[in-house]
Amino acid sequence: MAKYLAQIIVVGAQVVGRAFARALRQEFAASQAAAEARGKAGAQSAAASSFTGMTVQEAQQILNISTLTPEEIQKNYEHLFKVNDKEVGGSFYLQSKVVRAKERLDEELQIQKNDPPQQKQQEHT
Repeated sequence: MAKYLAQIIVVGAQVVGRAFARALRQEFAASQAAAEARGKAGAQSAAASSFTGMTVQEAQQILNISTLTPEEIQKNYEHLFKVNDKEVGGSFYLQSKVVRAKERLDEELQIQKNDPPQQKQQEHT
């Protein structure tokens, strides 16, 4: 009886292990395909997200913006920075998130600025 139970556990672990490995391979392939679709700017953006620990979407949500325009980013940044100032009862943690979100969006704007032909080529396809 114990022998069969051990075999069931081993077989079950193998099945779960294979499924996990297959899911990882699929996720890796999907992320590679997405990076290729976005081109050089996409790879730089993904690297920046990895380095800063914040995606562009998360940064946009923090600063409550829908389009990446320097004016809107700056306006919302200044407002949220002042509102979350510790001296007026705000949170230093939230204030630091606002700063990191602005840095991430500024970096994204710089990436897009440095690679405009790729962006236009992808818009036409």
